[in-house]
Formats: sequence, structure tokens, C-alpha cells
Amino acid sequence: MMDIRVSSELGRVPITVLHVAGDIDMATSEHLLSHFRQVHEAGARDIVIDMTDVPYMSSAGLRALHEIFTKLRGSSSVENEEAMRKGLSDGTFKSPHLKLANPTKHVREVLSMSGYDMFLEIHPNVKDAVASF
Repeated sequence: MMDIRVSSELGRVPITVLHVAGDIDMATSEHLLSHFRQVHEAGARDIVIDMTDVPYMSSAGLRALHEIFTKLRGSSSVENEEAMRKGLSDGTFKSPHLKLANPTKHVREVLSMSGYDMFLEIHPNVKDAVASF
């Protein structure tokens, strides 16, 4: 079972925070994507996913994060395909629109092993994640 609460924060730009509680796996990843699609269709373009209460994330969770990352990619030159590929290979690219806050030790390990920590900023808390935009 997964519970998602949505809040809005105001940094330099409006930030939508998805506070996720529960595992992100095959049974729940569509629930996360559904919430994302709702806020995205309502105009959210900068998202923090609060992972404080996510004890476990499977490959289905990684696929959900990748889909969110892809949908949030803008058309700026920083995010064009070539610039992003170069930035990923030299370690300089981070998504300007999707940030993660406070993943548990297990989830952080999954993000690291899969390489997601190479393109998603991971912050110790929601406040720091919001301030990073």
C-alpha cells in the first residue's frame, strides 16, 4: 500500500512536493505515476519526491522515476539530447526539474547502483531540495 500527499512550496519557482509513504514497486508504481500525471497536467514543472517514508524501491520504481524525469525534461539547450548525454558521461548533468529528498538507506543504494544518483540530485530533506531550484 502506498500513500501520496501533495504539497506546494515556493522557492525561486513554485515547487510541487510528492510525499510518498510506502514501497515503490510493481504494485504501486502506477499510483505514483498517476499522481505525477495529475500534478503535471495541472501545471507542475518542478517536482520534489519526498522519499522519507519509502522503505523499498524496485526496478518498477526506477522506471517510474525515469518516466517522471523524461516528462519533466524541458527544451532548453541545457537539456537537449546531446548536452544531456555529454553531461551524464562527464558527471555534470543533473535534472533541473526533478529532485529527491531523504531516501532511506536501501533506496539510496538502489539509486546509486542503478546510476540514477548521476542525474538526479538527492537532498537530505525537502527544505534543502526546494531551496536547490
